[in-house]
Amino acid sequence: MAPNLGRKGNQAQTVTASPSQPVSNEKLPPEAVKMMKALAKMQAEAIKDSRWVGENFAEQSRAMHYGEKETESIHGQATLAEAKELLDEGIAVAPLPFPFTPPDKAN
Repeated sequence: MAPNLGRKGNQAQTVTASPSQPVSNEKLPPEAVKMMKALAKMQAEAIKDSRWVGENFAEQSRAMHYGEKETESIHGQATLAEAKELLDEGIAVAPLPFPFTPPDKAN
């Protein structure tokens, strides 16, 4: 069994913020909470009738844009570079305002 020893004094503890962790303990103004709830509801409505394509988002978007595949509403993952390339090709894309849990990662 490993002993429970404290951290050495010369070892800095690193803290990183993530989108799920608050940056501040201050409460948001009621208007901001209302706006964020409305945005979350709009996002849920937008992807309700959309198909998850995962990491194939750029490929699927191009196929629909160039008529190789029937057009439908999709959502998935793309790198910033892929998203810029799609925009340069005239393919409309937009990031989701709130983090999205892929269906295969949800409980």
